[in-house]
Amino acid sequence: METNRQKKIGGVLQQDLVDILQGEIRKNGITNLVISVSKVSVTTDLSVASVHLSIFPQEKAAETLAAIRSNGPLIKHDLAQRVKMQLRKVPNLTFYLDDSLDYIEKIDKALSQKENPIENRDLLDRRKKF
Repeated sequence: METNRQKKIGGVLQQDLVDILQGEIRKNGITNLVISVSKVSVTTDLSVASVHLSIFPQEKAAETLAAIRSNGPLIKHDLAQRVKMQLRKVPNLTFYLDDSLDYIEKIDKALSQKENPIENRDLLDRRKKF
């Protein structure tokens, strides 16, 4: 369970990370890539922040995530410059791909097809009774 402090710090980091990543994309003239920070979770000791990214188009996600991870120290430095008045120490950043939108899209596709598991229960695996 996240404390209010963790949530507030996560929110501050999320907003600044969006600005940093979007700024880098614009600065490098990349027009066909969108990165959004879907969630930032901070550990209870505030030493590590897990940053969940949504990257579009999906085909460039792995390549982009690798580039972001390799530039992690620079991103942390930029972040430290922005939050130095709010935080004494900036948490270490770990970046992950957030695939929840892909998951939602798969569910939507499954529900729109003829083989809709809600309407045809036989498509679902039966639960085993113990």
